[in-house]
Amino acid sequence: MDKIHRFVRNIKNSPLRKFFIFIVNIFLIPVRAFIACKYLMPPIGNAVNWLFESRETSNFSYHLTDINNNYLAHTISVVTGSPVKKIKGYISEIENDNNLKRHVTANLKNNPDSFNLGPLVAYGRRVGWYAIIRAAKPKVVVETGVDQGLGSCIIAEALKRNSKEGKKGRYFGTDIWLEAGALFTGIYKKYGEILYGDSIKSLKQFNKKIDLFINDSDHHSIYEGREYGVVSNLLKPESIILGDNSHESEVLSEFAEKTNRNFIFFKEQPKNHWYPGAGIGIAYPRKGNK
Repeated sequence: MDKIHRFVRNIKNSPLRKFFIFIVNIFLIPVRAFIACKYLMPPIGNAVNWLFESRETSNFSYHLTDINNNYLAHTISVVTGSPVKKIKGYISEIENDNNLKRHVTANLKNNPDSFNLGPLVAYGRRVGWYAIIRAAKPKVVVETGVDQGLGSCIIAEALKRNSKEGKKGRYFGTDIWLEAGALFTGIYKKYGEILYGDSIKSLKQFNKKIDLFINDSDHHSIYEGREYGVVSNLLKPESIILGDNSHESEVLSEFAEKTNRNFIFFKEQPKNHWYPGAGIGIAYPRKGNK
């Protein structure tokens, strides 16, 4: 291929050169199609398998690739100031928590009418939420948008382990759907509660200082911005804000600028899945602002 390119470049006659370029481009179409298919076919194959193995319509279940988990650990290390090795330990901790996996599996089996069942128990970017909570040891965590409550359980598990280390914390989830939080039962419910109703209204009535705020409710940028506006007076200088819509919205990065915080975005790379991944937007204190 390089020889062809060099041959065409060495042709001095302009009309002949254009002719050869045209011929070469025609010749390269199947070659280029093969190159494109190497990137396009694996997600299509994964999508076909997913159609028959899963009943999910949102909040897809997948693991992150090994390299993506490595980058996630480094990202969280920058945000929290904790050593990368410790962050990797936290990620491994939640991924290998068999009690949580059994809890999720049992609850999904007991809810056969659910239309959002996945083929495996996997947390995607939520392992990053867990690691941040384990590293930052927040006293109050607020998550808007609970859905089935998988994130709620993961957050509660982090708070449970923090509590055993002498750093107690409490979780508050908000959701307008009255049946939200089906997974948030048993031991996990001891570490938090769900506030039902419109998230904006629930946040306006909230009277505790927030150490970690996770936006994961209505993904419209206007609503997202309203949430940040409402909680701004509840945040401490050292508070961390996570945005679950930052792969599509710049609202959190703009809020970070207004509140004199750093902003960083972590992009997911799902393992063996057709979904290209979302990510975690993180607004965190600038050095000297804590």
